[in-house]
Amino acid sequence: MGLTKTEIFNEEQNRLATLFKVLAHPARIAILEYISSQNACICNDIVEEIGLAQPTISQHLKELKSIGLIQGEIEGKSVCYCIDLKNWKALQLRLNGFFDKTKSNCC
Repeated sequence: MGLTKTEIFNEEQNRLATLFKVLAHPARIAILEYISSQNACICNDIVEEIGLAQPTISQHLKELKSIGLIQGEIEGKSVCYCIDLKNWKALQLRLNGFFDKTKSNCC
C-alpha cells in the first residue's frame, strides 16, 4: 500500500481533501440538508428522517462534527444538532475560491 504523501501538498489542498472526504457520503449530505432546513433537531429526528440505524447516524454526525460543519448540545437525554454557521460560511467561501480558480475550458 502506497503512502498518501500529504506533506507534498499545501495546507489548503489538504484541508479541501479532508472536507471532500467527509462530504463524500450521501447520508452525510442528506443529514446536512435536513439539519440546515431546521432551526435545530434532535438526533432521533434525524434517524426517522434519514432511515438509517441510530449508531450509523451517530457515526455520520461524528464525522460532520469533526470538520466543524455541525455542533451539538446535550438537552436532557438527547443531543440537539445544528449547522455551525461560521464554519458553514467558511466552507462556502473555500469552495467558491476553489471553483473560481477555473480558467476557460479549451474543450
